[in-house]
This record gives sequence, structure tokens and C-alpha cells, in this order.
Amino acid sequence: MLKGTCLCGQVGWRYDGAPDQATVCNCGACRRYGAIWIYGNLGEQVFIDGETRGYVRTDAGGDLAFHTCPTCGVPHSWQPAELPAEGGYRLAVNLRLAEQEEVAQIPLRRFDGRDSWSSLPDENRCVADIWHGAVPRG
Repeated sequence: MLKGTCLCGQVGWRYDGAPDQATVCNCGACRRYGAIWIYGNLGEQVFIDGETRGYVRTDAGGDLAFHTCPTCGVPHSWQPAELPAEGGYRLAVNLRLAEQEEVAQIPLRRFDGRDSWSSLPDENRCVADIWHGAVPRG
């Protein structure tokens, strides 16, 4: 189980299990937020604590809402802009809200959200390789 909280502690998430990878994306939003994403279904792998504020990118089709803490502004998650009535939807939470030592060895996947909307070649890197101060590879 992993946990993450924003800077002020009002918003958090819990991820049950261990993600097999984390994603870094170069789209305009992800690049600016500096987020590292892990994915799961709400109420199954991912549980959210606290109220977030969503921003829908209308320039990119408007199907995603990026959620931040309304107090400290830290990027928390992305979710569907229109939530399905049945719940259990897929979302991503920002791994940078977790403790570095707990996530340092998670493998990274690079995603080209700016140009091709596809995965980039694997570089055999993990979170510690891009997160200054994280525990180095063992």
C-alpha cells in the first residue's frame, strides 16, 4: 500500500497494492505540473481523501480533469471530466505526493502526450533516476 498527501495535508490518496510502473508524460499539463502518475480504479486500487478542485483542459478535447488541492494547489490526480454514474472509473494519482523511499524503485514509462500520443521506448529507468534526493538504485 502507498499513500500520498498534498503539501498542506488536506488532500491525500491511498493506492492498495504495488503499481507495476509509473508514467511521466510530456503533454502541456503534465510537463507543467511535474507529475509522475500511477493508475487504478477509484474504490478498487485508489482511494481519495479530501476535496479537490478540477481543471478541465478544453484545448485537449476536454475529457480529463486535473485535480489539485484547493488550499495549497498541489496537483493530486487526473480523472474523467465527466464521471460515470456507475463509479469505479480509472484515474491517475500523482506519485510525487508519496514518500520518496517508498516509490524510488518503481519502473518508469515515458509517454509522448505532446506529439504522438504513444509510449516512448523503454530506458530501463525508475523513479529514483528522475527524483532528486530519492534513494539510488540498489
